[in-house]
Amino acid sequence: MGQTSCQYSKKEVNRAGSTLLDKTSKEQDQAKMVLDSWRACHVAPLNSFQKSLRRKLTDTDKTALVSQRLKRTPSILLKLERNPKMMLSRMQDIGGIRAVVKNMQTVREVESSYKKGTNIFSISGSGKDYINYPKESGYRSIHQIFKCKKGFSIELQIRTQIQHAWATAVETMGTFLDHSLKSSEGPEKWLDFFTLASSAFAILESTPRISKFNHMSDQETFEELLKQEQELDVLNKLTGFRVAARHIKDDKKKGQYHLVILDLDNMMARIQSYESREIQQANIDYSLVEARVNEGENLQVVLVTSESIKALKKAYPSYFLDAELFAKQIASVAKRLIKLKEPAKL
Repeated sequence: MGQTSCQYSKKEVNRAGSTLLDKTSKEQDQAKMVLDSWRACHVAPLNSFQKSLRRKLTDTDKTALVSQRLKRTPSILLKLERNPKMMLSRMQDIGGIRAVVKNMQTVREVESSYKKGTNIFSISGSGKDYINYPKESGYRSIHQIFKCKKGFSIELQIRTQIQHAWATAVETMGTFLDHSLKSSEGPEKWLDFFTLASSAFAILESTPRISKFNHMSDQETFEELLKQEQELDVLNKLTGFRVAARHIKDDKKKGQYHLVILDLDNMMARIQSYESREIQQANIDYSLVEARVNEGENLQVVLVTSESIKALKKAYPSYFLDAELFAKQIASVAKRLIKLKEPAKL
């Protein structure tokens, strides 16, 4: 099941996190080794939880996408920087699982089914409902944290296809603007556009919209979104990224684990696949590519699990610069606006 032995204590893990934030430290290499080992320890619980989630979704949504990932080192360090009191050993989303389901009803069904945890995992806290209480950035999803008996935490994200479309478009555009839009960093006009888009998509799903735009009617929201889309040329830009990155190098190997490397200079994505027994090599290769990133290469890399390459591309479209899902939701907004403008039938 991809078990990796955990050879460091939590005290050593926490010290490694602090060391990696100190760029002057001479122990960076050793600290990165500890981080890599700690991250790899989340593989087994991720695999176990994923299997139970897939079984559950077989009954509720056979079209659902399930994927898992190990958090990237830059994301881990950024989170530690933003939360000075956080210890690396207590970070709850190093191992993450995502379920993308067809609608809000299914989101609530899956969320409810895990309220009491499972036989193997206990639920930690009440989780975060970013759908009823969306972030000001526009991010919407359900987050639940679980702990296995060995103490490792994993985060489950449950979102609809519409919410997934928004999130992946934000990541894709952020990649090419070289700003973390999903963390509310970057040009104000782009942050405003995606916040407005999220509010419009919330109307489509009959869920609470972003508070910043509560004063606007449905029609005003849709009209302003389409206006800003035109002014910023959003869909053309996103389409351009997708066309430019059409070449995806796939090593054609069958495997459960996939190392996705996005080469931003050459606009290409490369996939290296590994079987379950090769998980240690996958983690080694993950670390080696991260070292290249740290040395200045313009790459993004993530190690994920998916049932197939096809499902992988759907679950992580931002790594393949594909925002087609987002374009479809903009089209849905345009259609809804036409209906709103139709004269009321007597």
